Amino acid sequence: MGLEDAKSQVDHGFTRDDLKGLTNENTFGGALSFLRRRYTKDLTHADIAVTGVPFDQAVTNRPGTRLGPRAIREASALQAPDAPYGWPFDVLCEMAIVDYGDLAFDYANIPAFPAALTDHIAGILATDTASVTLGGDHYISFPILKAYAAKYGPMSLIQIDAHTDTWADDNMDRVDHGTMFYKAVKMGLVDPARSVQIGIRTTNEDTLGVNIIDAATVHDIGPVETARRARSIVGDHPVYLTFDIDGLDPAFAPGTGTPVWGGLSSAQAARLLRELAGINIKGGDVVEVSPPFDTTGATAIAGAHVATELCCLLGWRLRNGG
Repeated sequence: MGLEDAKSQVDHGFTRDDLKGLTNENTFGGALSFLRRRYTKDLTHADIAVTGVPFDQAVTNRPGTRLGPRAIREASALQAPDAPYGWPFDVLCEMAIVDYGDLAFDYANIPAFPAALTDHIAGILATDTASVTLGGDHYISFPILKAYAAKYGPMSLIQIDAHTDTWADDNMDRVDHGTMFYKAVKMGLVDPARSVQIGIRTTNEDTLGVNIIDAATVHDIGPVETARRARSIVGDHPVYLTFDIDGLDPAFAPGTGTPVWGGLSSAQAARLLRELAGINIKGGDVVEVSPPFDTTGATAIAGAHVATELCCLLGWRLRNGG
């Protein structure tokens, strides 16, 4: 790929013929699909479907994450038009990745939103395609987990986050981005003994039996050992990986609703995700990117890299017979 390609390639989100392969459009132009993948609702030959959920009506603090999917797509165009660095395979050439577009929902009918999202993800999974979801606030993981648990049974959750999001809430109809994993455990969607929350640095006394590797511990033992401990917890159980961008320190991701100091660096997060290669990951999301609170775009850039790494983790499993 080179200058000649840049002269002739444009709008690969619509015009590319193959679901696999690199692209070299001008960074500043073209249709902003995720990583220039083809926009399509046809998952016949797809391995991974990237989909957006522009929803932020469950937040407890600053809003704006409804703008996250669009910003993450735009930021993904800044990544080099080459194989993602550091992996021994090229996920963009070996795996058929599509941009499935966004969930359609009535923003004024909040009670109908969770079922709409569960159905949206279930439709992807019904084709044996994995999903990578761009949020959106963190509540979206709960309806998504319902679809995954229906297909695979109770999931192992790997959660990178400043908050546990397991505060008690026995009203299963409440839409709240701080209580959804309490509900997921109580409803049997998540197996707490085989789940781990990484980067936690807020107080919640009841962890519901979920394993915790807090941010201070990550700083002490490093991302490689953190990943080793996480892999030992989840074993070969089906995994859903959710990455709340506030798992990163605000120095690296200021554009989020509930920033907390003392978090992971971008370098720690990148190494951690790479070292998780080999887990039985079935899907994942990156959430809580709120562009209005970051004029630099750094938070969306981090979110785009996380989503790319999720594709790589899924591709690694698929190419190795998972």
